[in-house]
Amino acid sequence: MIHAVNIKTIDKPGVLRKVTDFLAKENINIVYTHMFKDATGFAHMYIELEDVNNVEKVLDELNNFEEVYQVDKSPSTDQVWGKRIIIIGGGAQVSQVALGAITEADRHNIRGERISVDTLPLVGEHKLTEAVRAVGSLPRVKVLVLAGSLMGGTIVEAIDEIKDNYGVKVISLNMVGSVRDHADLVVTDPVQAGVMAVMTVANTAKFDIDRVKEPL
Repeated sequence: MIHAVNIKTIDKPGVLRKVTDFLAKENINIVYTHMFKDATGFAHMYIELEDVNNVEKVLDELNNFEEVYQVDKSPSTDQVWGKRIIIIGGGAQVSQVALGAITEADRHNIRGERISVDTLPLVGEHKLTEAVRAVGSLPRVKVLVLAGSLMGGTIVEAIDEIKDNYGVKVISLNMVGSVRDHADLVVTDPVQAGVMAVMTVANTAKFDIDRVKEPL
């Protein structure tokens, strides 16, 4: 079972290490974390934990740290945001893919799923390569949709990396360039591409992207 915790602390060096050292001594595994500094100058840690025998005891111990101002239990990012679909490419195409993805996600989310959609309008081979490669560092990403009219070059190297190393499925619009040859699925209509992206990850859909061979 995953337990999620929000910790508000003083913003100074060593606080994260103190927290993680304590969790390690308790044999608690950290499965995900992120940190940020708010506008008032306080630091915040969001941590997802497993192998926690007594979560209330852990919260009490963390509250006793002099650097800590507040500790609260939280729903996990998986519970709130669920599986992620990322759409990258030209603004006009991205908006149409997002239309299909958001509409289809709504159909599944009202039946109990949690599927979220993120978009990034972007052009240029170098920028697109960086963005595709960075998908591997994002949590909970299941599908990447490449929406544009021309993509190739080093972008295909990044596509192969996230497919091989992170298991991300890649859907491409039927565009000019070599990206189509490296995608798991090529779809001509952008709205339909968004629908297919959601159906790929939805538990309440019956669709297997690996069984589709021809462009749609």
